[in-house]
Amino acid sequence: MLKRDFKYSILLFSSVLFYLGANGQQRVINLKQAESLALSNYETIKSKTNQLNASKASLNETKSEYLPDLNISAQQVYGTVNSQFGPSYGYKGLSVSSAGPALANQNWNAGFGSLYLSNISWDFFAFGRSKEKVKLQKSAVAKDEKDLAQEQFQHQIRVAGAYLNLFAAQQLAKAQEDNLNRAVELQKVVKARVKNGLNAGVDSSQANAEIANAKIALTNAQQIEQEQSNLLSQYIGIQPADVFILDSAFISKTPQTIDIQKNINLSNHPLLGYYQSRIDISKEQSNYLSTFNYPTFSLFGVFQGKGSGFGNSYGTNQNDFSGSYGSGANPTRFNYLLGIGMIWNLTTPIRLHYQMQSQKFISEQYKNDFDLIDNQLKAQQILSETRIANALKNFHSAPEEVKAAKEAYTQKLVLYKNGLSNIVDFTQALYALNRAEVDNYIAANNVWQALLFKAAATGDFNLFIDNF
Repeated sequence: MLKRDFKYSILLFSSVLFYLGANGQQRVINLKQAESLALSNYETIKSKTNQLNASKASLNETKSEYLPDLNISAQQVYGTVNSQFGPSYGYKGLSVSSAGPALANQNWNAGFGSLYLSNISWDFFAFGRSKEKVKLQKSAVAKDEKDLAQEQFQHQIRVAGAYLNLFAAQQLAKAQEDNLNRAVELQKVVKARVKNGLNAGVDSSQANAEIANAKIALTNAQQIEQEQSNLLSQYIGIQPADVFILDSAFISKTPQTIDIQKNINLSNHPLLGYYQSRIDISKEQSNYLSTFNYPTFSLFGVFQGKGSGFGNSYGTNQNDFSGSYGSGANPTRFNYLLGIGMIWNLTTPIRLHYQMQSQKFISEQYKNDFDLIDNQLKAQQILSETRIANALKNFHSAPEEVKAAKEAYTQKLVLYKNGLSNIVDFTQALYALNRAEVDNYIAANNVWQALLFKAAATGDFNLFIDNF
């Protein structure tokens, strides 16, 4: 029997080594460290951070759009200047703008020409269109800020939930391991009594079945632990998944501040803030669209210098031209132009009417989404109070269950060793103790889970994390 027990110990030790090797190195981590890693490494948060940075850059670009357009241009060309009376259309730039006298015959006199100009154009007044566009982009930045904040908040909740679930899975695995050890002890007692003829051989089969059942339960518990460990690794951005050693100090006590009557103003909830930002940006979009109903007033100015290799008498004397570069590149005539203009597309209000009507419905849609989330959070807040109250009741009752189950197990073990009880009664006590230990672990974990649920419902993660 000692040899068999030694073999069992070697197999159990080997399975533990395999389990650790399959899941990477062990990592000691508390919840606050996990939260910090998650906020730094999770790709969705990185994505929304980049989205916010892009919106801020777009805001700076939008602010610069009010500046006037200032262009300068210079060109130096070589070619002929034949022309004729009649209309022409330079379709898609497939025509040249040659200007010269209308002569009776074609000639191939060619010279250099140049054109230098600068112009400025400024839409200085459009009934607040530029300001509204800046406000619209500011709303987009605010929306992305709220989106990032609510994603960070929700991920904090996810990480905390995964941390608690992993801790619960590790405790359940320990409970099943303890149950397996007790089943092994049962097998030792049964074999000794059967060998001495004090019990029937069927008790050995029952003991073997208990060990097999305990092994299956332990394997299933370890599988759940591996899954929860893998999930936590994903949330905090660690790949491949590690085997985590978690902070167990918190689970033995209830949270320090767990006032179940505390109600928090939901207006500060990150999720509601995000949905409100969608309403705000939709309203700003409507304000911006309304400015297109009005005309745009512009200031413009042009200053131009022009040079030509053709003389001013070329119309009557076709020999009055020069093919030298210098004669065409040097400007000899200058012009300027200043003006103010107004443009107003009178059919724009017709099209805008339907766009603004569509935007109004979008705003209503966002308001409906906001109301839905608001109602859900209020319901969850009420439910969280009930969950906390029930979790506290179970937390205080669970140790009594464990104490009673241990006493019953010890009593049945002594009775069975002395032949005063059968194996069925003893295995029932074994089941009851295992169930009591599992209930105790779950009850302690559920208090923290209930507090996390309230933090998620109220939008205040500090309500949970400050208790660690």
